[in-house]
Amino acid sequence: MRVVIVGNGLAGTIAAKTLRELDAGVEIEVFAEEKYHYYPRPNLIEFLAGKLAWEKLFAFSQEWYKEQKIAVHLKKPVRKIFPDSKQVEADGTKERYDFLLLASGSLCFIPPFKGAEKKGVFTLRTVDDALRILDQLKTRRRVVVVGGGLLGLETARALRSAGAEVEVVEFFDRLLPRQLDFQGAALLKNQIEKTGIKVHLGLATEDILGQDEVRGLRFKGGKEIETDLAVIAAGVMPNIQIAKQAGLETNRGLVVNEYLQSSRPEIFAAGDVIEHRSKVYGIIPASFNQARIAARNILGRTEEYEGTVLSNTLKVVGIDLTSVGMVNPEQGSAEEFRKEKKEEGLYKKAVIQNGIVVGAIWMGTKKGVNEISRIISGRINVERWKDSLLEDDFDFRLL
Repeated sequence: MRVVIVGNGLAGTIAAKTLRELDAGVEIEVFAEEKYHYYPRPNLIEFLAGKLAWEKLFAFSQEWYKEQKIAVHLKKPVRKIFPDSKQVEADGTKERYDFLLLASGSLCFIPPFKGAEKKGVFTLRTVDDALRILDQLKTRRRVVVVGGGLLGLETARALRSAGAEVEVVEFFDRLLPRQLDFQGAALLKNQIEKTGIKVHLGLATEDILGQDEVRGLRFKGGKEIETDLAVIAAGVMPNIQIAKQAGLETNRGLVVNEYLQSSRPEIFAAGDVIEHRSKVYGIIPASFNQARIAARNILGRTEEYEGTVLSNTLKVVGIDLTSVGMVNPEQGSAEEFRKEKKEEGLYKKAVIQNGIVVGAIWMGTKKGVNEISRIISGRINVERWKDSLLEDDFDFRLL
């Protein structure tokens, strides 16, 4: 059996690893856009911050790929798929497959403002992006990060660690609108600004100023900020171009069924590129789960993908933050319990529907994170303990 994988990011690499674990004889061919082997995206942040050495950036050594008999074709992206003949085209040559796994990931979204093509405007998606930004930081110290989501804030933290003067501008009226409520976002903003990063909310970028090089940003309403560099972190979108060209069913992402098959049963998909039950995830746990399940299904070990609970556990500018499930319910649809210690930067929230915790925010502490995540995924009834669930000394062994 010959399996061709498009993309060597998290989903593509984990799928290849799983295939090899389950079948010593399957032929695995991975075609990659970049000239580098797989590296976890969060490693880019630490590399940019100067806290991760080059050799630590990559997940596996070149020897590992050889030992696993996983053939990775670097800088040889697949440009076309021919479903009827079960072939892909990469670098002008056609490659046969028995099964195809699309793990083409996502692309950075660049909002339609003027001047995005100017020198000094960057996104942070690849190793080469990080290298170009680091090169510019040798002579340019003022940076504006456009976007106050996870990537934007982590990028701002890295740039600050690298010695830059950093400002963050966010279109919405709070930071991390998907992961936090207003109360938690206000506390996070306060903690971020203590690190020397200036945060602006409710600003819509209209124009990047300067002749050929960035000199500043202008926002709707006329406000301007001077800067030497602009890093756009306005979100990502599924990379579905080759899937569309091949006639596969697409919507926001490449549409897959419960077995992670596309509209062609021999073509599977996993990671940021897919849309499953009208959801596009774009988070690491989902990509990991999907890659494992897709690999098993390719080998005929039938397993359904039931979706992934939206969960993010990370450090945002050095602050521990976990956001799980539905944290911003419609008004009146659920009970909301909160605990806040502003001076300590601590904020906890539990969203409870009919005695079941459906969402939680844990900021400023790791204590209880695994337990509250378990309660949410297990749909455990907490009605008897809901008033004390957020206390520091709550005994989760009761649940």
